[in-house]
Amino acid sequence: MEYPWYQAIHNTNELQQGDFIPDCPIVVPPNTIKEDEETEIEIRQIDSVILSQSCDLANDKVEIVLVCPFYPLNTFIESLPEEQTRNNKAKDKIKQNLKKGFLPGYHLLSKEHDFFDDHQVVDFRNVYGIQKETLCNLSLKLGQRIRLLPPYREHLSQAFARYFMRVGLPQDIIV
Repeated sequence: MEYPWYQAIHNTNELQQGDFIPDCPIVVPPNTIKEDEETEIEIRQIDSVILSQSCDLANDKVEIVLVCPFYPLNTFIESLPEEQTRNNKAKDKIKQNLKKGFLPGYHLLSKEHDFFDDHQVVDFRNVYGIQKETLCNLSLKLGQRIRLLPPYREHLSQAFARYFMRVGLPQDIIV
């Protein structure tokens, strides 16, 4: 039995975990904020995937929806330092580490040519919040968007939880 990874969603503002929102506007705060001074903010557009739980979205339990950026695998690899990608063997090692979940700040998603021409890499290291109402309005304007389907949606959620719940110890265990 085959399980498709993605589904096209048409003309709806219903949001679910695993929905891909291209050109999602996110607010980037400045490095410093001074009291009694006007603060300049930057608004960027990122290709994002929703990480907030579907049940929270459906039951209006959140005002701010969590999203993370995603990139084509080739774009991700090209953004790495040259010493990490010096040859095809090094690039293959990165791909295998992503596939096995050995790079916890990232999550690899499959490609399906009807939806993506390349594998996608979700970046958990950068989490953004966007007003739910803004995201609903944006979703309607998109007309069509892509949704990650079960069990891959739950796999994404689990990978995000593993990354988010990490604990760094001040000292390693001495054996």
